[in-house]
Amino acid sequence: MSVQTPSAAGEELHYLSGFGAAFETEAVAGALPVGRNSPQQPAFGLYAEQLSGSAFTAPRLENRRSWLYRLRPSAQHPAYQPYAGATRWRSGPFDEVPPSPNRMRWSPLDWPETPTDFIDGMTTYAGSGDPAAQSGIAAHVYVANADMTDRAFYNADGEMLILPQQGRLDVWTEFGRLQVAPGELLLMPRGVRFRVALPDGKARGYVCENYGAHFRLPERGPIGSNSLASERDFLAPVAAYEDRDVPTEVIQKFLGGFWTTTFDHSPFDVVAWHGTLTPFKYDIARFATVGSISFDHPDPSIFTVLTSPTDSPGTANCDFAIFPPRWMVAEDTFRPPWFHRNVMSEFMGLIHGEYDAKEGGGFDPGGASLHNCMSGHGPDQATYDRATAVDLKPHKIDKTLAFMFESRFVFRPTRWAVESSAMQLDYDDVWTGFAKGSPK
Repeated sequence: MSVQTPSAAGEELHYLSGFGAAFETEAVAGALPVGRNSPQQPAFGLYAEQLSGSAFTAPRLENRRSWLYRLRPSAQHPAYQPYAGATRWRSGPFDEVPPSPNRMRWSPLDWPETPTDFIDGMTTYAGSGDPAAQSGIAAHVYVANADMTDRAFYNADGEMLILPQQGRLDVWTEFGRLQVAPGELLLMPRGVRFRVALPDGKARGYVCENYGAHFRLPERGPIGSNSLASERDFLAPVAAYEDRDVPTEVIQKFLGGFWTTTFDHSPFDVVAWHGTLTPFKYDIARFATVGSISFDHPDPSIFTVLTSPTDSPGTANCDFAIFPPRWMVAEDTFRPPWFHRNVMSEFMGLIHGEYDAKEGGGFDPGGASLHNCMSGHGPDQATYDRATAVDLKPHKIDKTLAFMFESRFVFRPTRWAVESSAMQLDYDDVWTGFAKGSPK
């Protein structure tokens, strides 16, 4: 199914609906071959190229690949050379500083003082694993105030889950164009070239760089066949192409390093494509939240939008979970997130509003927190005092959107993260002052 949404320029952008579906789309009628992938002579003198996001022999359900029909082969470029930008973007193995069990929290980053685009504005907070081992993730925040002009980027290390927090992103990809606003997500596959423009002049947001298995929709289990995220709400771009013979810098990330070359043309020259590997956008407001209607509340896994699994069932390389507006109705129940220690490690961010476990302040939109494996955490004192005394009427948590990257692997912070002035050195104080229980 094709749907339309308005873009920054006021035009209608078209999308294809359905996560994991096999799509076909052409910007020019007749550009897409029928009944075959690689004809001897593709229409209009185009070049057929397969982009494989998984091994050729991966099971059909897991296989991700698309065929692209473009003006020039993507192999037509000079050798790559080291790139000197993206100076605060780090990759595994994360060994700049010793790992710490301490809880950490950061204030939002300031805006750049000089023109900085999406790539050079990326800052890594923490991560795990190693792209060479195809396992683990990295958590970043971008702050940008300039378009990527005559530049493109692709990530050979992993797919990128991009969450705008302030400012829209107008994204050109080899597959077509998407626009993503705060409250939406963009899932960019490994190896797909893209360019980011800022229709609002500046933008800030979060990125999960996933070195492991592809993000997919989690199983619903006893929930049944509905609720949580639905396939139909994930939108892929329709084919659109640029026929521009202008020098274009193409930057790639490869095993943690950054490399650059210059094409003599736009790399966004795909006239038609078909397949199962594509970027997606998703409006998080369409997530159908479930919860308790009696007492207690379920584990936060009920808020999982996407998961990157490992070989251990139910133990993720990364779960992407959200904490959106929702009704709270449980009886005789402490309704905010409870105190807990978790074998999984948690990196959190806030898109807008106030997180319901941190009403005492300090966790601001654009900020972040890290609670590593078995580190005790939970509501601050202001939240606890209110939640234990409030009249338990049905209550809607509204005007908020927090999220979590949860992983089986410990997050190791970068040197920047532990030395930055954005680090809140007094974070532990939110758990001081709790009165001692008196069982006698």
